[in-house]
Order: sequence, then C-alpha cells, then structure tokens
Amino acid sequence: MIGRRFPRTGTEPVTARSPLRLRLLLAAVFLPLFLAGTALFGTWAARSDAGDSPGRGPLVLLAVVCGVLALTALLDLMAVLRRLRRERGTAR
Repeated sequence: MIGRRFPRTGTEPVTARSPLRLRLLLAAVFLPLFLAGTALFGTWAARSDAGDSPGRGPLVLLAVVCGVLALTALLDLMAVLRRLRRERGTAR
C-alpha cells in the first residue's frame, strides 16, 4: 500500500502497462494530421468573410480543437519516448 492512494481491487497484473509502441505510432501519425488541421482551419477562418458558410467562429473553434489535440499528441509522444528511453536504460 506504500505509494498508493487506494488499494488494488482489479484483476490486472501488478506489472500491467500500456502498449507503448502503439501509443508511439498513434501519436506520430496524428500529430502531423492535427497540426495540418490547425493550419488549414486557421487559414480558412482568416480568409472567410462575414457572409460565408461556415462562418469564422466554427472554423476558429475547429482550429483550436485541432491545436489542443496536437498538443496532447505531442505531450503523449514525449512521455512515451521518455518511458522507452528509461526502459532501455539510457534515460537522461
């Protein structure tokens, strides 16, 4: 119980971990896609006029959502790489 807030109640193994290689692949694939989406929707919002459909508001919202998802993918990519380095014993 040392270092744990709550006792284990599940049936998962004590050494259960997330699949790091899959997380690495997903983050590496989706980071550029979300960055491209941010750039696309941001540019589209900047070029839209008052009467255009979709309007500037929804496009800005989509750009912000893509930016947040890109940031999340970047942070996950950094965390996965750090954990993989630590497992190999080459942590800095």
